[in-house]
Amino acid sequence: MHSAETKEWIERIGIMPVLRARSAAEGHALVEALVAGGITVIEVTMTVQGAVELLRELKREYGDGLLLGSGTVTDAEQAATTIDAGAEFVVSPSFHPDVVAKTKELGKVSIPGALTPTEVITAWRAGADYVKIFPCSAVGGASYLKALLAPFPELRLIPTGGVTLATAADFLKAGARALGVGTDLVNPWAIEEGKAETVTATARAYLEIVAGFRKAAG
Repeated sequence: MHSAETKEWIERIGIMPVLRARSAAEGHALVEALVAGGITVIEVTMTVQGAVELLRELKREYGDGLLLGSGTVTDAEQAATTIDAGAEFVVSPSFHPDVVAKTKELGKVSIPGALTPTEVITAWRAGADYVKIFPCSAVGGASYLKALLAPFPELRLIPTGGVTLATAADFLKAGARALGVGTDLVNPWAIEEGKAETVTATARAYLEIVAGFRKAAG
């Protein structure tokens, strides 16, 4: 997939679930529940046991109906391996120039993590397509995101950490291009308790917030 298509897909959905499943089976169940709720973007983190194989399995199962990315990627070899497994975007919690370079070399979307203004602009100038602001809630949440964009309006930012149903609209109003969402949405305990419908309902609620913001913004 061309990187322009990937970016359009990410921003159209507006929600990027961060999958930190405790097993491949749990990962499959969470993805199925998210897709049922209308979310077709998934970041599979390298902290999941067998993450690369899970990416391959999800690619085989969903094909072009699911936009897959890899997360917690901290070196170029990981980036290349996960892209080979089906990742169209590569996310890191921090800035690694070699990861950005390898991801761009392979024609995929690069989303390094950063926090301070210096880190953010350094990642952007290194070729990042988006910069993940992490952990955003620890430094002010939506107000911090808005403050970052004041001197750097050209940046495309994805806040992660502290994004919930209660805060999602504020992050969007502050200028987020998409929202990285963890266990508030990708809830492994719901799967463990046999309540996958909870994840599906939460997915729909997030998409309603995105749609409501866009309608209000015109």
